[in-house]
Amino acid sequence: MEVSAVNSQPLVFGLSEKNGDKRETKSVDFLDVLNDAVKKLDDLQKEADALTLQYLAGEIDRIHEVVIAAERASLALQLAVQIRNKVIEAYQEISRMQI
Repeated sequence: MEVSAVNSQPLVFGLSEKNGDKRETKSVDFLDVLNDAVKKLDDLQKEADALTLQYLAGEIDRIHEVVIAAERASLALQLAVQIRNKVIEAYQEISRMQI
């Protein structure tokens, strides 16, 4: 089994690129990142629904693909809910701070 270093993994959301020894960071709007994440979540949900309907209609017989798509959509939704909860928790913590 091959184990790769953490540094060799691609960066999340492609926010920065590695060019030799120096890094360039792209300017990314938070709203764009949020919209992309919600769109990807929606796409995963739609893909899982479409595969489920195809399986029920008898168009495909590979149930493992349906289960994997449903689980991927479920995990993405759970991640989105947890991120939302952390953002709300951080907002509440900031609002309780005394100035």
